[in-house]
Amino acid sequence: MKKPVLVVLAAGMGSRYGGLKQMDPVGPGGEFIIDYSIYDAHRGGFDTVVFIIKHEIEDAFRETVGRRVSRHMEVRYAFQQLDDLPEGYAVPEGRVKPFGTAHAIYAARNVVDAPFAVINADDCYGPEAFREAYQFLSATADEPGRYHYAMVGYYLANTVTEHGSVARGICVTDGGMLQSVTEHTCIEVRDGAIRSTLDGGERWLTLAPDTLVSMNLWCFQPSFLTETTAGFPAFLDEALAKNPLKGEYFLPSVVTRLLEEGKADVKMLESRDKWYGVTYQADRPAVVQALADKTAEGLYPSPLWPEERP
Repeated sequence: MKKPVLVVLAAGMGSRYGGLKQMDPVGPGGEFIIDYSIYDAHRGGFDTVVFIIKHEIEDAFRETVGRRVSRHMEVRYAFQQLDDLPEGYAVPEGRVKPFGTAHAIYAARNVVDAPFAVINADDCYGPEAFREAYQFLSATADEPGRYHYAMVGYYLANTVTEHGSVARGICVTDGGMLQSVTEHTCIEVRDGAIRSTLDGGERWLTLAPDTLVSMNLWCFQPSFLTETTAGFPAFLDEALAKNPLKGEYFLPSVVTRLLEEGKADVKMLESRDKWYGVTYQADRPAVVQALADKTAEGLYPSPLWPEERP
């Protein structure tokens, strides 16, 4: 079995935050959020990282993140471009955004050839998640007629912000296996409790702090690339007919289809670490302080990556 690789979804822009979150220094040595996840992944066992980016940010990305990470890990690139579509399909007139996270995975079909974990570039996951992911991928393989995947879930209380609502995938499990993920698009901390509304605020549901949620840290075998590629035309047929300008091919929707078809199972791994992310500009000071504290405690060196060797 080939060694697991890490795939980083880094093509998106943070519209609510107001810029390219991947390029915003938050560490005491000027590190980006993405640096901490890559660092934790590396010490968790990953030696190869695949960055999925856009050509528009390629030069800046290679010069910053790519340059320093490449001194310690093998770095590969894939490019999520709007016009990278299956044969016979064209970009609808007026469409400006790529087709979602599963489209990003599709973009990496020619550079990922091993079991892989997937993360967002603008999230700081903590070290436990990467240890769990690497151990699972190193010890697990597909069987004939059955794919074996995993997700690292987080406790909801460790992922919310005081500065507005967040979207989280609420996980339902049975015997340690993922059964479903339901997207809650408006979760807020209100009156000391974590509450969610699914109807625009008419009714609010209180959620337990230890509710497991998806932060898009998945563990896949190469079969997932095959299935994502095979399912892309069917998605496009529906999206181009119903929502050509905004329809998105989401990674969890591919997982859900495979679960429903009985082709795959998904083991639920857990991380007790606090998740850090900059969903809103107001989140940034708390993230900066948390990383400074962790550095002062010796959990991270400063600078995070050793200086370039001569």
